[in-house]
Amino acid sequence: MAVPFVKLSPLVRVIQTVNDNLLAQAQTLYKQFFPYGVQDDLPDGWRIGTVGEIIEIHDSKRIPLSGADRTKMEKKIYPYYGAASLMDFVDNYIFDGKYLLLGEDGTVVDDAGYPILQYVWGQFWVNNHAHILTGRLGYDVESLYMLFKQTPVKSIVTGAVQPKISQANLRSVQVVIPPEHNLREYNDLVEPLFSLFRANEEECKTFTALRDMLLPKLMSGEIDVSAVQL
Repeated sequence: MAVPFVKLSPLVRVIQTVNDNLLAQAQTLYKQFFPYGVQDDLPDGWRIGTVGEIIEIHDSKRIPLSGADRTKMEKKIYPYYGAASLMDFVDNYIFDGKYLLLGEDGTVVDDAGYPILQYVWGQFWVNNHAHILTGRLGYDVESLYMLFKQTPVKSIVTGAVQPKISQANLRSVQVVIPPEHNLREYNDLVEPLFSLFRANEEECKTFTALRDMLLPKLMSGEIDVSAVQL
């Protein structure tokens, strides 16, 4: 797909808008499938449990890398994630698959008290400032993502200077646990949405990398777009 340089940024914004809509659809469906809170009377088969029952934590695999270590790397192709965002690229990976990252310390909640989350996939590295999660008891990464997007966690944050969500506090959060067949039905329904989301993100990364490669050449005059017709 040939895309004129001058159209790259608007195209990236369109893709991001589409993905925002896909996430909104998945979240709306989640609220329809799972409308109960921990204060509600629950139907048969539903129960109150804790986050610790529905997650697997993979923090023991994390390996921090200093900025100096990362600077020395030559083949920086794998994402390196921190508590709240992609921080850098590195020359190796320690995770391969779909995971949910939840900020452990530093920036751990948004203004409304919900956790800082990153839905990630592929091969990547994570530092010591994000919990690395997958699901259990019918929860996959996507349904776990939707659950945490509507689960406030401000009450479990400790530390006045350096906010922190410890593993123990995270595990203790009360949640409604639905029957596994309800979760499987939801997971099957939203998988096409998330598959398209991931494909869009990969395309967005390609366009962004192309823009970042071409911009210095454009600024230096090496590339002339004066004859490009919009």
